[in-house]
Parts: sequence; C-alpha cells; structure tokens
Amino acid sequence: FLGLAGMPRRYSDFPDSYLTWNIVSSLGSTISLFAILYFLFIIWESMITQRTPAFPMQLSSSIEWYHTLPPAEHTYAELPLLTNNF
Repeated sequence: FLGLAGMPRRYSDFPDSYLTWNIVSSLGSTISLFAILYFLFIIWESMITQRTPAFPMQLSSSIEWYHTLPPAEHTYAELPLLTNNF
C-alpha cells in the first residue's frame, strides 16, 4: 500500500522528492504522540486526585424528570414554581 501522495511506507530512506511529505508525516505522528501522552496524564491525574464530579451521576430532581417523555399535553393547569436546589 502506498501512503500520502504515493509516498512509499516503511522505508528507512526516502527519495528527496518525498521530503515535504516525510516532514508532514513526522510532525503528525509527533502531535499524536503528545496527545496520547497528555490523555494518559489526564486519566492518571483523575485517578490519583479522586475529586468529586462536577455533575453527579444521579438524576436531577427537577420537574422535567418526574413525568414520562414526551409529556402529555396540558400536563399542568398552571406553571409550577421553579426553585434552585443549590
């Protein structure tokens, strides 16, 4: 299989005509390497610190979670009073 613009793959030495694509390929793989390392650091740091989540997994106690979806028409005779649970 050929790579980018016909550039051969898995060669130790490329012809000079493929220098630009070799640089693009090397830069892309370097960026991917740093992204994977950063992702692994984020996972490691989250397991070490054991912070509480910003959004808990239990469902909210808001009124929209109390009835079936989609709600029936004219569910309420008047609009309910909304309060803040914080």
